[in-house]
Amino acid sequence: MATKTHPAQGQNMWGQPPSAVRVTEGDRLATGSAATDKARRERQRALILPREHGAWGLLLVPLVTGAGVAFRESHHVLPVLLLLTAALALFWMRTPLESLLGTSLVHAQSKDEQRSVLLATLGLAAVAAVSLGALLWAGRNPYLWLIGCATATAFVTQAILRKLGRGTRMLAEVIGTIGLTASAPAAYYVITGRFNAVAWMLWLANLIFAGNQIHYVQLRIHTARIEGLRAKFARGWTFALGQAVMAGALVFACWRGFLPALALIAFVPVLLRGSFYFFQKPGPLQVRRLGWNELSLALAFCILFIASFSL
Repeated sequence: MATKTHPAQGQNMWGQPPSAVRVTEGDRLATGSAATDKARRERQRALILPREHGAWGLLLVPLVTGAGVAFRESHHVLPVLLLLTAALALFWMRTPLESLLGTSLVHAQSKDEQRSVLLATLGLAAVAAVSLGALLWAGRNPYLWLIGCATATAFVTQAILRKLGRGTRMLAEVIGTIGLTASAPAAYYVITGRFNAVAWMLWLANLIFAGNQIHYVQLRIHTARIEGLRAKFARGWTFALGQAVMAGALVFACWRGFLPALALIAFVPVLLRGSFYFFQKPGPLQVRRLGWNELSLALAFCILFIASFSL
């Protein structure tokens, strides 16, 4: 008759000590808890931090451009620092506010998320209010109200267009860019105290440049697998037409004296980049590299544009 064996004392049925089982289960629980905490932190960042990384450049490059041109006429640094603080706070505030209202892809659900998003929104609103209050105190800088209304209208229109679906996504981005590039005339205005033709020119030049970048990035994303000049032109003829119209408008602006002739140099890199696209060899699309390339072009535009006025 076979005898029934039992695990040795201090061992379980797999021949392991009980402490080993407890350690294994504890490690599994710890790993699951760490993964949960990481997912919670990532979701918290998505609720509060802006996800449109390229939009930071669309906001800051025009602001620096406007300030750089304005410093030829005045050296008032404090107003542009207040404007920078207000612009960053308001731009940042849009993400937690949309999360709180439920109009974004990721929105606050639990009470803890709603409380965190609400606190972030109120904190950023307070920073923006203090900065703008200092700029507008005692009736100073009245044209900032008009710029602010135009910017708010652009962002509201952008939100409406986004709700209409994919067909209006490109138009929504262009409308939003109108609001972001308003930082250029605003910076020029708070430094010099004048909202004149130069301010309008700064707004228009930055809008044209940013619009070209948006159109190019969308073209690259949607034509990543297309090969050959004819096939690329069939899909990108609107971009090529836009490049030609942009070049013609810039030449006309310089001819009429709205822009210094040297300012054309600031647009040369993006015009060459856009033209080269139709002739370059096909390859895998590297989105991160594309973003860095566009950022470098934006910085080059900023430096060259300011230098054209200084010269």
